[in-house]
Amino acid sequence: MTNNRVMRYGGRILTTAVAACGIAAAAVPSAAAEEQPTRQELTADCASGLGKCTFNSPQLGEAYLGAFHQVSDALFNCSSSDATQSMTWGDTVGSTDSVGASVTAGGKIAGIVDLSVTATYNHSWSSTHSESSSLNMTVKPGEVGWISRAQLMQKVSGTWQTHYDSPKWGHYYWYFQDTITGPAKNGTDGKNNVVVVKSRKMTASEQKSCSADENEGRAFVEQR
Repeated sequence: MTNNRVMRYGGRILTTAVAACGIAAAAVPSAAAEEQPTRQELTADCASGLGKCTFNSPQLGEAYLGAFHQVSDALFNCSSSDATQSMTWGDTVGSTDSVGASVTAGGKIAGIVDLSVTATYNHSWSSTHSESSSLNMTVKPGEVGWISRAQLMQKVSGTWQTHYDSPKWGHYYWYFQDTITGPAKNGTDGKNNVVVVKSRKMTASEQKSCSADENEGRAFVEQR
């Protein structure tokens, strides 16, 4: 059974319905299959404000270090000695929901989640984190170097409740479970973001670029 199929249960077993089926309606009358919403439609109504939504019973997972990714331009060393240069880097990490959709692309979703987490844990939650700085980089001859960063991440799970002033898809209330993955504050659970300098040998095609008149015998920067 997929998240796009809806089953209806009475109020006394609503919690079980949400956990088992992903989307549930808090009303008894049946509706035709074409009247059943997808979670994307419910999320869109939460983001636009058409649905009055809350993110209930948020549960924060343990913070973990996300994947390393390049956050600076690359420094190519075509000279015969080490090349040292100060490199500026910048990084913005956003949030995604359990189906991979961005939570940071406008709308009210991020604010609703933040309100729920703040009320439950007494600290704010942010859907994005931006950071920038500069770092000295030393690259050996025949190599290319760059700055890489890993952001501390955290999952928050909960149940969306969508309330309509008049029935939509045959009901006033709809529910679905969601897990949102987003950036955590540095130091959460005793863990921290990591910024490192990485390097590798140039490929054959990159080495050929060193033969160009403007690059021969020197280091040059290539934008990422």
